[in-house]
Amino acid sequence: MLTRALREPPPAEDRAALLHELACSTFLIEPTATVSLLREALKEPGIDPDLRASIVYRLTQALAHTDRLTEAATVAADEARRATNARVKLRMQADHFVWSAFRADEPDSSARSRRLARLADKLPGRGLEERYILGLRAWDALVRGEPRRTALGYAEEALRGGMSWTDENRGFEVPAAVALLFMYCDQPRRAEELFAEGMAECEHMGWRGSHLAQGQTLLGYIRYRRGCLREAEELVRAGLHTAERVEGAVPAQWFAIGILIQTLLARGRTGEARRLADSYHYGDVVPNAVIFPDPRTVYAELLLAEGRLTQAARLLSKVGDWLEGRDWRNPAWCPWQLGLASALARTAPDEAVRHAQDAVKRARDFGAASAIGQALHVQAEVTGGEAALGLHAQAVDHLEQSPAAYELARALVGHGAALARNGHLHDAADRLYQGLEGAVHCGAEGLAARARRELSAAGLRPLPLRYPQTDMLTTQERRAAELTALGDPASVVAKDLRLTEQGVRQLLSSVYRKLGTDASGLPDALSNRSGHER
Repeated sequence: MLTRALREPPPAEDRAALLHELACSTFLIEPTATVSLLREALKEPGIDPDLRASIVYRLTQALAHTDRLTEAATVAADEARRATNARVKLRMQADHFVWSAFRADEPDSSARSRRLARLADKLPGRGLEERYILGLRAWDALVRGEPRRTALGYAEEALRGGMSWTDENRGFEVPAAVALLFMYCDQPRRAEELFAEGMAECEHMGWRGSHLAQGQTLLGYIRYRRGCLREAEELVRAGLHTAERVEGAVPAQWFAIGILIQTLLARGRTGEARRLADSYHYGDVVPNAVIFPDPRTVYAELLLAEGRLTQAARLLSKVGDWLEGRDWRNPAWCPWQLGLASALARTAPDEAVRHAQDAVKRARDFGAASAIGQALHVQAEVTGGEAALGLHAQAVDHLEQSPAAYELARALVGHGAALARNGHLHDAADRLYQGLEGAVHCGAEGLAARARRELSAAGLRPLPLRYPQTDMLTTQERRAAELTALGDPASVVAKDLRLTEQGVRQLLSSVYRKLGTDASGLPDALSNRSGHER
C-alpha cells in the first residue's frame, strides 16, 4: 500500500514521510533498499526537523547493518553539525560516536574517546539522549581497559530509567553493548537478563530480522563465555540461520560465524570449525565493522588449533598493531596477546613470556578475575617447568572467583598436567579430576579427552563424575553465598559452615558458575533468584 501511495503520487509535503515509512517497513528484511529510500527522502524540500532526524537515524542504522560504517558515521557527523535543536544535536552526536566506535578503519580513535569522555562528564541531565552517551562511554571504557568499576559505573547510570531495544529512532546497538559489558566484567547473568528483556521486546514488536539474529548470536556468546558450550552452539546456529535470511545483514553473519568457530574449537571440533570458516571465506576478508569476537583473532585461534603457528603469529601481530593504534588494550575484550604468546612459545620463548606478562598486567588493570586467570594460565603455559607451577595455581585461584567455567576447566587441566610432569602426582590427580569434571559439564569434549590422556600418562584412572550438572544451589552453597554477599570474609564463612577456608573457596566457585556472577554481583543475583523461586 505504501508503494502504491508513492506512485499515485502523494502531495509533495507528504512524500518524505511516506518514503520514511516505506523504508522502515523494509529495514529488517532488506536494509539495502532502506538506504535508497531514505536517501531519496532526504532530497525532499522542507522536511519537518523531527522527521528529518528520524530519517537520518534510520539511514545511519541501515548503512551500518550493511557494513558501511564509514558512511554511517559521516552522515551522523554532518547532521550533528547542521542541527540547531540541542536535543537533536546530542542525539546525532551519539549516533556519530556509535558508528565511529564500530568502524574498523576509524582514523583517530583516541581523539574520539577523549571527546566522548568530556561530553559524558558534563552532561546536564539524565534524559534518554544523555543515557545513550553514558552507555557509549561505558563501552569505550571497557575496550580501552579502564578499571571495570569505571565501566560498570557508567553502564549502571545508562540503564537507570531503562534503554529500549526497539525505539525506532535509536536502535539496539547501545543497549546491546551495555548488556554485553556485564559479561566482560564477570557478571554474565546480568547480561543474559538484559538480552532476554531486549529480545522479548523485539519479538513483541514482531521484529524477526537482523535484531533477532544479533540477539540470538550474542546471547550464545554470553553462554560460551560462561562455559555452557552446548547451549551456546544451539543459540549461535539459530542466529546464523536467521541472519542468512536477511538480505545484506553482513555484520550479523560475521558475529555468528566467529562465535560459532570459537565454540566448536572449545568443544574440540577443529575440523568442523575449519569447514565452517572455509564455507564462508572467513579469514579471507576483513569486515568494515568492528566485530566481536575479533574475526582475525578468531581465525588465528583456528590456526593455532591446527598447529599453523607461524601464520597465527603473523596475523595476531597485525591485530595487535591495529588495536594498539586505537588504544584498545583490554585482554578481556580481545586476547590477541595470549594467542600471540602461544604461537611464539616454541620459536621465541622470551618474547612469548613478555607478551603474556603484559597481558596479565593489562588484565589486572581491568580487574575481572576471569581475564586475569586466563592470562595467568597462558603465562604459565609459555613459561613451563617448575617455575610455572605458581602461575598455574594463581590462574586457578582467579578463575575460581569468576563464572567462567570452561576457562577454569582449562586451567585445572593445565595445572594438573604441569604438576604431573614435575612429579607431584597426588596434587596432579586432584586438579585433573576437577578439570575433567568441569570439561564434561561444559560440553568441552576435546578438553575432557586431554584430561583423560593426562591422567593415563600419570598412571591414574578417570573416576566417575562426582556431582551431577545442575544450576540449583545446595544448602551449603546458598549459605556461603549469602554470607559472602553480606561482606563476610572466608574465615567467618568457614567458621559458620565448619569448613576450611579452602572448602569455602570451592563452594563459592561453584556458586559463581551456577549464578553467573562474581562476588560483586552476588547480592543482586541472590535477590533475583529468591524472587524467581517464590
